[in-house]
Amino acid sequence: MSRKFSYIIFAITGVFFLLFFLVPIWTTVREAFQTADGDFTIAYILEVFKNPIYLEGLVNSLKMGIFSTLLSILIALPLALVANTWKFPGKEVLTSMLLVPMILPPFVGALGIRQFLGQSGVLNSFLIKLGLMDGSAPADWLGDGQLPGVVIMNALHLYPIAYLNISAALANLDPAMEEAAENLGCFGIRRLFKITIPLIMPGLFAGATIIFIWSFTELGVPLVFDYARVTSVQIFHGIKDLSGNPFPYALVVVMLVSTVILYLLGKFAFGRDNFSTSGRASTGRDLKTPGALTGWLCTAAFAGVIFVAMLPHIGVVLLSVSKDWYGTILPSGLTGQHYSDALGHPLTINSISNSLKYASLSTIFDIILGIAIAYVVVRTKIPGRQFLDAMAMLPLAVPGLVLAFGYLAMTREGRIFDFLIINEDPVIILVIAYAVRRLPYVVRSAAAGYQQTSVSLEEAAQNLGCPPLKSLVKITLPLIAANLIAGALLAFSFAMLEVSDSLILAARQQHFPITKAIYSLISALGNGHHLASALGVWAMAFLGITILGAGIILGQKLGALFRM
Repeated sequence: MSRKFSYIIFAITGVFFLLFFLVPIWTTVREAFQTADGDFTIAYILEVFKNPIYLEGLVNSLKMGIFSTLLSILIALPLALVANTWKFPGKEVLTSMLLVPMILPPFVGALGIRQFLGQSGVLNSFLIKLGLMDGSAPADWLGDGQLPGVVIMNALHLYPIAYLNISAALANLDPAMEEAAENLGCFGIRRLFKITIPLIMPGLFAGATIIFIWSFTELGVPLVFDYARVTSVQIFHGIKDLSGNPFPYALVVVMLVSTVILYLLGKFAFGRDNFSTSGRASTGRDLKTPGALTGWLCTAAFAGVIFVAMLPHIGVVLLSVSKDWYGTILPSGLTGQHYSDALGHPLTINSISNSLKYASLSTIFDIILGIAIAYVVVRTKIPGRQFLDAMAMLPLAVPGLVLAFGYLAMTREGRIFDFLIINEDPVIILVIAYAVRRLPYVVRSAAAGYQQTSVSLEEAAQNLGCPPLKSLVKITLPLIAANLIAGALLAFSFAMLEVSDSLILAARQQHFPITKAIYSLISALGNGHHLASALGVWAMAFLGITILGAGIILGQKLGALFRM
């Protein structure tokens, strides 16, 4: 491909990110520092820290992000260490099943957690039946304000990201380093904390960063748990009164700045050097075969984590088929009526159709742009290609809530981009929002494919008279098709179940995507939560199939898609 064409791709990508990544952020930032008369002010930002309600929301958001990240790592790190050290019964199946928690949108899984740990939930009902709890004063396991429930739900959903990144770091860690430490008398736990963990810290940080940003800005789970005093929910409620109200903009800016500062601090402390994973290990890692008892204990540990992580899924499935489930250990009766009601409900039919349309269009766009960006980054030597790669990954570092709010602000009536809302239909801006958020998955997948495919094949085709672009289409793309399919599957499935963009940008019922429909059903009276669970099971099955397919294609490289 010619150098000129590479620069054209660079320019097109730069313009796209300028208009639909930087402009939304700038629009929000400008509103937060501008008075009604157009003068500069920092009063709104200062008010966030002076107002006890806003300050409490920010503190709770930090708690939500920090505790969710720590709990995710506490779950994932021991499992990754065990999986990369020993062979044990059922290891292949169990390590694959660790990805199961990713197949359910966390705010849908919150319904299942609430069913198990609520005051009238399964655990309390079980303890009351055993006589270990007073039925008139059941325990509130989720705690006041619902923070523990939000943290549990986030951690059970996101620990696979930490596991994938830590496992990849351990796989690239040269065993010779650990062997040298043992030769010098450093064994066991001491070697783990002195040698292994410091060497895998870049991979650990990569996973922790994604988990923290995701948890810190999580919107769906706090909404389901009625956890109102958290910044993301305060921003969501502030959308109802954007005209003349600068504080939602100020909250978004504070959230964005907090995310960037915490990310940079972590990058400075843990992500500066990646010497442990720079290249392939000099020797292969030989997995040990433990004794029978140790092996089965490893199996039990994996099975136990998977079972606990699947409790939200089990709860959602049972809710979707239960006639009534209140104050009992199991549903009092089973029915399939909720599925037929959900699929026959006008809200769900439209939402499925809308999500298929939004996700399909955004994925097509991601494939085209992702192939072009990855080619420039991997196959060319033009100046600034690393900047292009970093720019394509930035959507992973910026909270989805911030971008969604920026899109909403820049498409309001009278703004320069209000033409993107045609007859109050947000299809264009939703497709753009989904595409920007999921582009990193396709870029990383395509880049991995280019790196695995020798450039000499393209050069040979060109030597035989095949133009550069045609050689790319005819030779290279068929060879990296598996990578492209994996990235596209993830981009499509996560776009189908996008939460922040869907809840904020889709205002009218006829334009609701699936996640907005599920949220609306959760809030509805009567059997709304049963219908939401039925729709959630459909979404769970859909995302499960796509992640399984991507995992089969990419294997351990799946973790690279969740790394900045």
